[in-house]
Amino acid sequence: MAKVFVTGATGYLGVPLVAELLQRGHDVTSLVRAGRSAPGNYVTGNALDPATFASHVAQCDTLVHLVGTPKPAPWKAKQFQDVDLKAFESSLAAALEAKVRHFVFLSVAHPAPVMRAYIAVRQECERRIRTSGLNATFMRPWYVLGPNHWWPLMLTPFYNLAAHVPAWRDTAARVGLVRRQEMINALVWAVENPGMGIRIFNVERIRNPHSVP
Repeated sequence: MAKVFVTGATGYLGVPLVAELLQRGHDVTSLVRAGRSAPGNYVTGNALDPATFASHVAQCDTLVHLVGTPKPAPWKAKQFQDVDLKAFESSLAAALEAKVRHFVFLSVAHPAPVMRAYIAVRQECERRIRTSGLNATFMRPWYVLGPNHWWPLMLTPFYNLAAHVPAWRDTAARVGLVRRQEMINALVWAVENPGMGIRIFNVERIRNPHSVP
């Protein structure tokens, strides 16, 4: 049984992840905003202020960081700096103080031809994790299909075409689409199988987390 602290626990990925971890018998503590709650244990705090939740991270061996700007878009660059980066800094500080065994970070597929500001923040977060010395898993999806997030299915013909064009093939594979349940499965697998050093889950491995040792 893992003791897991989850930030972003009431979000698009957080809700099903917490439910799945609890179903599998793990001890989960969720960080929630004032007025919110979550199944299992939860602490009310501010994702931008580690002092409001760091003491609870100290009781866990894994921190899963899911906080991010909802529905990222190119015009939200300031939010990526003010929310995504600041929340990450808080989680990293709490993880280092607690000396957690494993940090799971929701990153993004890169390089990619669009969303440069969003990618730049995620790359900076990855860099800081590497520098920190923590054992970590980077999840690098591009777009996660699920309830109210189905519109990229319209791009399926373009993905099919790109798979047959050598110049586009690698990019199309790197920024492929994954389903929400595939993301949850990969996150759970990472929690249950902590590794040493840095592991990267690209789109292919998110779809099949058992495929690589």
